[in-house]
Amino acid sequence: MPEQIRAISTVSPLQQTENRLIIDQPSKDNNFSNVLKSALNQISKQEHESNVKTELLAKGKIDDLHDVMITAQKASITVETAVQVQQKVIDIYNEMMRMQV
Repeated sequence: MPEQIRAISTVSPLQQTENRLIIDQPSKDNNFSNVLKSALNQISKQEHESNVKTELLAKGKIDDLHDVMITAQKASITVETAVQVQQKVIDIYNEMMRMQV
């Protein structure tokens, strides 16, 4: 059992990947507001990329429908995930407000 705990604690810090927001190291700059801003910027970036590719496809400047659809689906999933996280945070907040202190 202690080996499993040690194995989890030795996992290297996560890096930011192309399609996911992952926090590297806890630091003074990684407070909640900065993480939230970064996540919203990532969502906005993916939506913008999807809109640009869709517009270029409609104008006939690109022919790769497959890439456009994948980009649109990634943006859709990202937005849906953000909405679900937002709903969970609201539920947690409401539950905390109902607690007796």
